[in-house]
Amino acid sequence: MFGDNQIFAAPLAGITDRPFRRIIREFSPNAPIMTEMISCHSLVGAHKNCLRNFDRYDDEGNVGAQIFGADVNLMADAAKILAGQGAKWIDINMGCPVPKVATRAGAGAHLMRDHKLAGNIMRAVVRAVDVPVSIKTRLGWDDAHRDWRDLINIAADAGVRFATLHGRTRAQLYVGPAELPDVVDAPIPIIANGDIKMSADVKRVIQMGYSGAMVGRGILGRPWLLSEIYGKETPQNIGEIVLRHLRYAIEYYGEKTAVPMFRKHAAWYSAGMPHSSEFRINVNGITDADALEVAIKEFWDII
Repeated sequence: MFGDNQIFAAPLAGITDRPFRRIIREFSPNAPIMTEMISCHSLVGAHKNCLRNFDRYDDEGNVGAQIFGADVNLMADAAKILAGQGAKWIDINMGCPVPKVATRAGAGAHLMRDHKLAGNIMRAVVRAVDVPVSIKTRLGWDDAHRDWRDLINIAADAGVRFATLHGRTRAQLYVGPAELPDVVDAPIPIIANGDIKMSADVKRVIQMGYSGAMVGRGILGRPWLLSEIYGKETPQNIGEIVLRHLRYAIEYYGEKTAVPMFRKHAAWYSAGMPHSSEFRINVNGITDADALEVAIKEFWDII
């Protein structure tokens, strides 16, 4: 139906960490998966309070590492570090809309407003590494500045291999339906992102000229979604998957950090199920790993 490199898992801040990628990989052995966005300042400075600065990707298969920042040299140095840690490609974030990134840091979506800086960063990162480089961006800063084509052309000239286009402007954040334009004449392959939730969505964007699709928030609580899009059945043992994910998180972060961090995942996994609201309320008061395991087993009726 689709090729191994056509359905991507998007970079999601606070979500697509190593434990979650590990779960996704169990269902999609060959799919391209992206890391959470990684600060070039934090990575190059080897800040010890950020575990993902020290991840290795050699055993993760087709994983791309996404970096963000506005300093040309630091972005190049960060790309070198991540390529050395085993990332199969480097992605430059040019679409994050949150104020601390897009306005205060002058990174992420701000690069859609400063094409000269964006071009300098892309060229520096491409020169710095031997692995492919991609960008992830949006339609533009706002409705008056939907200039994504200009940025894609700059990317192609800089040696960027492909781009992901999110079908909203920075001003829209994540509100309203994604509006993906036709990209038949694009100079590099473009991956569609925004409201991709099922196989029909992927077929639609491929007909519009996209080379593939990237699944974002649809994967929350559904790490098997990529495999579903490929035609595989939804797994039946959801509770066992949740327990496995929790154990991976504890192994990675330690219990004290993992348990409160995992509450959101437990809520997403349970969404739409009978008594899920009571389950979420119960989970939000749990601070102990054993108690969380018991709650998960009881909710999913695991003996």
